[in-house]
Amino acid sequence: MISKTLKVLLVDDFEPMRKIIVDQLKNMGVHQVTQAASGDEALHLLLRNSFDIVLSNWKMPKMSGLELLKAVRADPKLNHLPLIIITSESNRNNIIEAITYDVTDILVKPYSAKLLSEKVERAMQWKPSKISKHRLSGGLVPTSSKHQSSTPATEENRPNILIVDDIPSNLHLLSELFKNDYQIRIATNGETVLKICAAKNVPDLILLDIMMPGMDGFEVAKRLRQQANSENIPIIFITALSDVDARMQGFELGAVDFVSKPINPNELKQRIINFLRYVELQKNLQAYVDEMLASSRVHEDVEQITRHDLKSHLVGVISLLHSLEADDTLSPKQMEHLRIVEETTLRVINMIDFSTELYQIESGEFQLDTKPVKIGDILRCIVELTRKLFHEKHLVILLEADISSVGEQIPHILGDAMLCYSLFHNLIINACEAAPEKSKILISMKDEYPLKIIIQNKGVVHNEIRKKFFDKFVTYGKPGRAGLGTYSAKLLTEAQNGKIELEISDEHNQTTINVFLPRLLQ
Repeated sequence: MISKTLKVLLVDDFEPMRKIIVDQLKNMGVHQVTQAASGDEALHLLLRNSFDIVLSNWKMPKMSGLELLKAVRADPKLNHLPLIIITSESNRNNIIEAITYDVTDILVKPYSAKLLSEKVERAMQWKPSKISKHRLSGGLVPTSSKHQSSTPATEENRPNILIVDDIPSNLHLLSELFKNDYQIRIATNGETVLKICAAKNVPDLILLDIMMPGMDGFEVAKRLRQQANSENIPIIFITALSDVDARMQGFELGAVDFVSKPINPNELKQRIINFLRYVELQKNLQAYVDEMLASSRVHEDVEQITRHDLKSHLVGVISLLHSLEADDTLSPKQMEHLRIVEETTLRVINMIDFSTELYQIESGEFQLDTKPVKIGDILRCIVELTRKLFHEKHLVILLEADISSVGEQIPHILGDAMLCYSLFHNLIINACEAAPEKSKILISMKDEYPLKIIIQNKGVVHNEIRKKFFDKFVTYGKPGRAGLGTYSAKLLTEAQNGKIELEISDEHNQTTINVFLPRLLQ
């Protein structure tokens, strides 16, 4: 049940479409609807007001619905908001990109008020999830979808046409023309049309005569557009009128075509076949998008279950190793091998714990348990590791500390040791990968509050990605890479109440990353 107190931000550059959606929401009982005509206007409103859900058109000037989605997900204050994109978009890669950026739902035009209501109601139960781009580009996305092949026609799933005319001979002609291919309903007046279209099973298409006694076709179309269930039903007007004004009036009321009397049966039949093929494709597209969204969320659940099960089995391995270590018949070499296995198993458990924490950070569920962290020891460990990993590049990797106020003792930071290790491991590895051979990587600490850790390397970040360097899935010139290193570094820094910055010096051909972390007062 949708709450009447729901606060909705509706974003669409086409005012008539906004009006239709506002009316649909009002019919659901939602009256607190704020409208925006562009993505940048919507972002401005979101930063200054409180909303429960965002409904956004995809294609808009200045900032598209997808760009708005990215901006919302990148903002820690907004990324919890459900965001539904409304679109006629059928490009698979674009849909995947929207799912990648954690779109709550996608509503494909044309749609019914009932479907909008279902999407909004489901969106209010939504929680942010962690979805990786590489999972969506492989087997996760359905390959034999309804979007790619039509379902065989049966009586139940055949398209439904409503034929409206006050002349029985015309009704008979049109019914006979289409009865073998479609479900046919007939109406002789406007009142009957409105009743049929107010019911649950609305027509897929209406063939509507204009010149009828009482309520003419134009008035019927106008009232249909005001009903929640029928505002998007395609209408083809059948008329003897040929003047331009009449046709313009029909198109303003949402007509998709005009057929002139006397009717050419073969021409009309081909027009209907072509149009209903399009209607069927749109229905299949919605099913396809829904299937993609469902697949991504099932995969997310499977990942969480897998992490839990893996950890349970590895804890069992540790217990077994402990029992073996108590065996005094083992040789020193065997004991050393057991310790190596135990250390490796513990590292894997730590990796699983870290992936869980990263998921919790993205979904807003992470709770930081601050403790003193020996950041100097962590950096020394990473530096030693990277020297071995990149020895073939002959890099000079230096760790320096400017901690004059406390002598030789490097201060602790207040944070999480595992998060710090992953944070600086990502950044230092990235710096080594980007640096030219035989160049220097400098990691230094500055005696400041908060503590400032600086990572410098030769070579500069490409212009194309500088502004979005810390965004998700951003990469340049690294085929096959997910582009998550700097994004996760930003998440891990901010999760510890810190800040991260990028500095570029084209003059000195140098990239600098500054990380600021809370410092334990001595």
